[in-house]
Amino acid sequence: MIERIGILGAGAWGTALAAAARRAGRTVMLQAHEAEVAAAIRHEHRNQRYLPGVDLDPGIDATTEAPAAVANADAVLLACPAQHLRDVAGAAAPAWPPGTPAVICAKGIEQRTGVLLSDVIAEVLPAAPACVLSGPSFAAEVARDLPAALTLASGEARLRESLPAALGTPSLRIYSTDDVVGAQVGGAIKNVIAIACGTVAGRGLGDNARAALVTRGLAEMARLAAALGARPETLSGLSGLGDLVLTCTAMQSRNFSLGVALGEGRPLAEILGERITVAEGVHTAAVAVAIAHRLGVEMPICAAVDAVLNRGADLDETIAGLLARPRKQEVFAA
Repeated sequence: MIERIGILGAGAWGTALAAAARRAGRTVMLQAHEAEVAAAIRHEHRNQRYLPGVDLDPGIDATTEAPAAVANADAVLLACPAQHLRDVAGAAAPAWPPGTPAVICAKGIEQRTGVLLSDVIAEVLPAAPACVLSGPSFAAEVARDLPAALTLASGEARLRESLPAALGTPSLRIYSTDDVVGAQVGGAIKNVIAIACGTVAGRGLGDNARAALVTRGLAEMARLAAALGARPETLSGLSGLGDLVLTCTAMQSRNFSLGVALGEGRPLAEILGERITVAEGVHTAAVAVAIAHRLGVEMPICAAVDAVLNRGADLDETIAGLLARPRKQEVFAA
C-alpha cells in the first residue's frame, strides 16, 4: 500500500503533483531547493515563486532536505529538472528506503552522459525500481484539479497497479504501460519539437506549418524510440502524441513560448535570462541529435533545432533547408 509520498523538487510540477497526491488522500513531504519556498509552503500554503495563485492543501509538508523527503516514503516522485536529477537522487540516496520506487517526473535526456533518466536512477539508486510519470500536463491546471490524463510506466506489474491507484483522482486519470523507454523518449523529444513549432509560430508561418511539424516530429520520436528498444506505438499514446500536441500548441508551454520568442528574432541568451524555469528542450536538442547520429536515426527537425540553438545556424536558412528536403513516401515510423 502506497500511503506516504515524497517529492523531490518544488517547482511548478512538483508542487502540482503534491496537490494531486493530497487530493488522492496521501501524506506528502515536498522537498524544495530554496528555504523560502519550503517555508511558504509550510506556513502560507502557497508556492508563489513557481506556482502563483494556487492555494495548497495545509497537509502538504515541506523541507529543504532531500533525505527528509524520502526517509519514510512508500514512493518518491522526482520532479527536479532533468539535468539535476543525478545530483538530487544522489543527495537522497543514503536515506532511500530499499525497494521504494523512484518515479521520474522530469522530461529529458542527461546531456553530460547521453543516457535516459531511468539509466541515471539505475546508477545512483540501484535498489529503487525506476518508473516514469509522463503525459500532457500543465502544472497549473493539475494543481487546480482540472481534468488531465497521464501515463505511469514501470517494468513491474505491481507498480503499474499501485502507483496509479495511489496518485489518481477523479480529475487525474493515470493509465499504465510497461514501456519505460518509450515513455521517456516521448517526454524528452516533444520538448524539442515544441521549440520548432514555437519558432514557426513566432515567424508567422501559419498553422499548416505547425501541424506538419507536429506530425513529422511524432515520426522522429517513434523512430528514435524504436532504435532504443521501445515500442513505436507507445508514442501514439499520452506520453507521446498527447504530450506533443499540448506542448506544441499553447503558450503555457515553456518550450513552445521559447520557440515563439526565437521566431520573433530574440537571442536565446536573452530569453533564458528572463526565466526562472527550465525549458528542457534546450538541453535535449543536442544530445538527442547525437544519439540519433550514433544509432543511424534520421531526425531532421531535431537537428534543425539543435543547429539554431547550439551551432549558430541562421533561422530562415534552417527553415528553408527543412522545406527543401527530398519528398518521400509517408511512412509513420520510417
